[in-house]
Order: sequence, then structure tokens, then C-alpha cells
Amino acid sequence: MERTLVLLKPSTIERALVGEIVNRFEKKGLRIVGMKMMQLDDAILREHYAHIIDLVIDDKPLFPTLSAFMQTSPVVALVLSGPGVITRVRSILGPTNSMKADKGTIRGDYGTNSMLNICHASDSPESAEVEIKRFFKPEEIFDNVD
Repeated sequence: MERTLVLLKPSTIERALVGEIVNRFEKKGLRIVGMKMMQLDDAILREHYAHIIDLVIDDKPLFPTLSAFMQTSPVVALVLSGPGVITRVRSILGPTNSMKADKGTIRGDYGTNSMLNICHASDSPESAEVEIKRFFKPEEIFDNVD
């Protein structure tokens, strides 16, 4: 069964949207096989966002802003499982830029910023495997839930 990582970002916690967002995934038939709240630090964020660490937007480096945002409160990390879960989760979320996301998607309904959006989701089976290992120990994922 395919798996993906989802991070409910600090704005989700601060706006009390965790239950609503988790409910949307469950209503679409996706299974939670791992879930925990955690405070991220600079080291894990540098690893997680290594692919954009040098990205500059409007003459400003993105990573310092993103890192500060991701450390404003804990995040909720989820491992979701189901057929085609990576594609399905990304469809439920909508595009990364919340300002371009359609109403009815999580980012379209709750996103308020183009880059500091409401959730992160793995974009491929390869990234899902790496990201799940980054945030979860094997014993924190429950195979018997599928």
C-alpha cells in the first residue's frame, strides 16, 4: 500500500484546523498509519527543505522566513496510506500556492499565503519514503491499521 507524509504546519495548529483537515483525508478513504505532534528545529528543517535552501524570492532568501514560520509552534506529522495516496493527497490539498488553489481544496479553503501554506505533502514515492523516515521511526508506523 502506498504511503505519504503530510505535515500540518503551524498555522493549522494556531487556527485549530487539525481536526477539520484530518477529517477531510479520512472522509476520502485515506488511513492514518502514523501521527504525532512535534516541534521542529533548524537541523531537521535544513534537511527537509534542502532543495530550496538557496531559493530567493523578491530578492529575499526564502529559507530563513520558512524556517522561522515552521518553528512558531509544533506541527502535526501524519503518515497516510491508501491506493494512489500521494496523488490523492496532493489533489485534496490543491496547489502549493494557496492563492491559486480552488475552493473545496484544503489550501483553497484555509490557505492565506502563497508560500507559507497550511500543509506539506510528499510529491513522489521516492520523497515520501525519505520524508517518512525523516519524521517517523519504524515503530511509530502501524501496519495493522491498513
